[in-house]
Amino acid sequence: MTQAWVELTRPDGRDVTAPTEAQLVAALADVYSGKTTGPDGAPGTAVLRFGYDDGLMYALEVAKGGDVRFEEWSDRDCEIALASPRHMTALPQADALQLWRWLAMRQVAKIRSQPWVSED
Repeated sequence: MTQAWVELTRPDGRDVTAPTEAQLVAALADVYSGKTTGPDGAPGTAVLRFGYDDGLMYALEVAKGGDVRFEEWSDRDCEIALASPRHMTALPQADALQLWRWLAMRQVAKIRSQPWVSED
């Protein structure tokens, strides 16, 4: 049977498996405050990923200033993109949290229906 998973990569590069809502809120607070840098010294971003052990993976990355990127992949190794990456800019922190909540609850259709801009 296919197992679903959710993983948060915090701005400092640490991964959190099955993050709680409090951990999501804290990661977004770190990103939006701009106080946390990534492992490479650049401004920290945070990524929430949802997927299945034997297939699909979705990723929502949030950067300082509310720049959000949504990606859909054939698998965890990002071998085949299933759609062009989409993005939003200047998204309020509460809205970014809502996107992450939907992803954690496997509500990908709600995420897709948002006003994304394609990166094509």
